[in-house]
Amino acid sequence: MTAVQKPRVLIIGGQFSGTFCARELKKKFNVTVVDAKEYFEYTPGVLRAFVKPAHLDSLTFTLQPVLERKMGVKFIWGEVKELNGEKKTATIKPMFSSQMDTVAFEYCIICAGCNFGPFKPMGESLWFPTVHEEARKVSDWKHIDERFIEGRRRHVLEEYHKLTALNKKKATILVVGAGFIGVEWATEIDHFFPDIKLTIIDFLPRCLGPLPDSAANYCSEYMSASGIKEFYDCKFDPKNPDFWKKIELPDGADETYVCIGVKASNYFMPQCTLSDKGPGGGGWIHFNKHLQVVKKPTEGGAVWGDGTIYAVGDCNLGCIGEPPNFEMPPVPKISYPGEEQALHACKNVFIQEAAKGKSSPPKLINTWWPWGAGMFATSLGPHDACFVMGANENKGSGYMVNWWIPASLQKEIIETSKVDECADRWVGICIWHFVHHTPIHLWGKAPWFL
Repeated sequence: MTAVQKPRVLIIGGQFSGTFCARELKKKFNVTVVDAKEYFEYTPGVLRAFVKPAHLDSLTFTLQPVLERKMGVKFIWGEVKELNGEKKTATIKPMFSSQMDTVAFEYCIICAGCNFGPFKPMGESLWFPTVHEEARKVSDWKHIDERFIEGRRRHVLEEYHKLTALNKKKATILVVGAGFIGVEWATEIDHFFPDIKLTIIDFLPRCLGPLPDSAANYCSEYMSASGIKEFYDCKFDPKNPDFWKKIELPDGADETYVCIGVKASNYFMPQCTLSDKGPGGGGWIHFNKHLQVVKKPTEGGAVWGDGTIYAVGDCNLGCIGEPPNFEMPPVPKISYPGEEQALHACKNVFIQEAAKGKSSPPKLINTWWPWGAGMFATSLGPHDACFVMGANENKGSGYMVNWWIPASLQKEIIETSKVDECADRWVGICIWHFVHHTPIHLWGKAPWFL
């Protein structure tokens, strides 16, 4: 008897959304996951690793053993150079080859994420490894190859030793951006390197800009008590001497860390699908309410390819429509909504496959603004934190429902169990499966039943 050939699914990106899709689709499809680096990294916890390098081991694992041996899917360590929607092929440069490979597919889910650091040519920051070939050419740390987990570890150690030296000389550090990344980074440095003098600034009138006043005040009080100087309504203008005088650093800072903004990294996508505007100057993938990739409005906005290519999570534009009349308002670029969108895309792949050979078109589900996109856990060093939930697209929305040591423990549990799930271990899967596979929705913008 001839074995039935399963349809092929290509997943671009092997992090939160990518591993989620692989686990969801592996039984019914031949799944291939491609990632430019060899490892998974829990990005929300990586700040701790730079001040405590041993912590990196609890945030990372190599992808090949998990994806191929445990999940039973194919893993390609390489960079996608081009995605062809008409031919339904991806051109991939494998890690140890100078030649390009072509991989065909029936369905594709893009889970490629994004970069940070809008002031860098291709987006670069400590919080995300520099792994793309062209980005490495203009990198500030091109001597380190972060496509390897050992290269990432060496970068972490290098930054740790730099902070150690700054601590010995009782240096000054300026943190630009008082969002949750900037606040976490400042408070992590303050705890592990107490002799460093810290200053944090933001263009907005307070820290944690979009979150409720209760969380902003809690974090501000912590920083004030720790001796971290705060300056708000303050534009970063390093070439202006008056700027440095305004923030009480007339001689400048010994080191500056820019903790603002994201930047798209969808280099493999055709320009007709990428936004002209958006965070970091645009370059985000346009999508419709089914999460299918579409052409930009100036190109007609039609579905790109044949509707079997999806973009989920941080790589897409994050919103549908134009302000102020959004069909779906901007979704935060964090892991939870990425995984929620990944579930919606997977369900639509199942629906499309089941509809093959039928006369009626498939009835795809619509995505929505996930209620979990309004959950934010902000660390204040290893022993304090605050947790906000119920936030939405409106500024100042949400409620601070947990704080101090209980919130810090909650964040540790989330981190440990989430890494466990992504590594396809049963404890993490048991904890997190029904977070997205919710049979009935009692709140949020989802339909009651899915």
